[in-house]
Amino acid sequence: MARAPSDAPLESEAGELEARIRREIAPRPETLRRLAAVREELVARAQSEAKQLGVPLRRALVAGSAARETFLEDRVDVDLFLLFPPDHTREALERDGLALAGRLVESPEVRYAEHPYLRGKSGGFTVDAVPGFEVSDPSRPLSAVDRTPFHQAYLLARETPELVDEIRLTKRFLRSIGVYGSEAKTQGLSGYLVELLVLKFGGFRPLLRTVREWRPPVRVHFTAGSEPRVPQGIPLIVDDPVDPNRNVASALSVRNLALFQLAAQEYLARPSEAFFALRPARSLPLDRALASLKQRGTHVSGIALPRPRLVDDIVYPQLYKAERAIADESERLGFRPLGTASAAEEESLVLLLEVEHGELPSVRAQRGPPVGLDRVGSFLEKWEAPAAPVLQGPYVRPDGSVGVETRRTLRGVEELLTDALPRLPLGKDLVRELRPEHRFLPLGSLAATPELSLALAELLEKRLPWRAG
Repeated sequence: MARAPSDAPLESEAGELEARIRREIAPRPETLRRLAAVREELVARAQSEAKQLGVPLRRALVAGSAARETFLEDRVDVDLFLLFPPDHTREALERDGLALAGRLVESPEVRYAEHPYLRGKSGGFTVDAVPGFEVSDPSRPLSAVDRTPFHQAYLLARETPELVDEIRLTKRFLRSIGVYGSEAKTQGLSGYLVELLVLKFGGFRPLLRTVREWRPPVRVHFTAGSEPRVPQGIPLIVDDPVDPNRNVASALSVRNLALFQLAAQEYLARPSEAFFALRPARSLPLDRALASLKQRGTHVSGIALPRPRLVDDIVYPQLYKAERAIADESERLGFRPLGTASAAEEESLVLLLEVEHGELPSVRAQRGPPVGLDRVGSFLEKWEAPAAPVLQGPYVRPDGSVGVETRRTLRGVEELLTDALPRLPLGKDLVRELRPEHRFLPLGSLAATPELSLALAELLEKRLPWRAG
């Protein structure tokens, strides 16, 4: 009986590649020493400065990848959490937290998530100093960061040096294919989720073997019998070990889980350094995009809007909602959408739509009621009026209804979408920015801007990252 071919050569090739990548991405000893000193100093200074300020700081801790050393050498940020009593008001938390944080970091800048925090520098590292509450039950947080100490304790108790290496390798893989990060813009896997999955399945390659076989929606349990409450359409459900009713993977999109699965399948079949390569953000200049459209024979419309003064995590969900609304409306109008894209910069937003054709025919067939209904008389009367824009009819259609062919007054996708703009569900903050002068324009009439080039690459240069060449 013939034996199946051995996978040993492939396993050996992957092992050698992964060992080399682990060495390349591992933090340097000097980085780890500097980072340990900064962590210790930040916590000590937070306690002493809190006493001087007279604010009731309960605890300061550095958590996240900088504390567990699961970061990559080229991407290390320090997350410092300043935890106050649960009976502190939200207003006092923000006031005291920002005042304390301002004494701990250099060149502080106010940033916004669920509530304000400070970003600055310490010891050459970027530090996010985030206020929160010290709670006793992680399933009942008072702010979005209150579970963090429990996450830290859970992972530190279970992660070995070998697993830390596997976590870094997994993060680099996901970053290379563009699905690392749970922010609204990326809709990928958070660092905490990556660490949980590597811990659950025992390493980088065991995780890929598991992911390759998933058939969404997928549930990964850390707590027996847990069933996190999640909306329909969520592709992956991973219950939080410290709060079983929370889905750690709620930010992950259907597309990005599928991309992860395909990358896992292809890497296991053909290990390659391309799955770990870092690539700059793709950008397609306007002139090249117009040349591409000539080859494609399609039509691209777009609209530029002022950006609301809001953080990405609020803006991007509304941009993605606007993309869906524009695509749905174009299809309803009779234009077949091929794709949408969007991008945001500090001052402006851009939304793009590609359709098969940019203009509808002059004639539009309109179906009336079936013969025999009382409404037929009013239909005929309406369309036989002298001013009615009738090209043909009324007549009886093959299905027994009356019909008429009329002349369209608006035919171009830009004018029709602009006419529909006030009623489209673009997202409340985008709608507030709309003005009468905001119109859809053909691609060639849009101003060439950095955000337009980013959106054009997303729209017209879709490809698998590891096969990009």
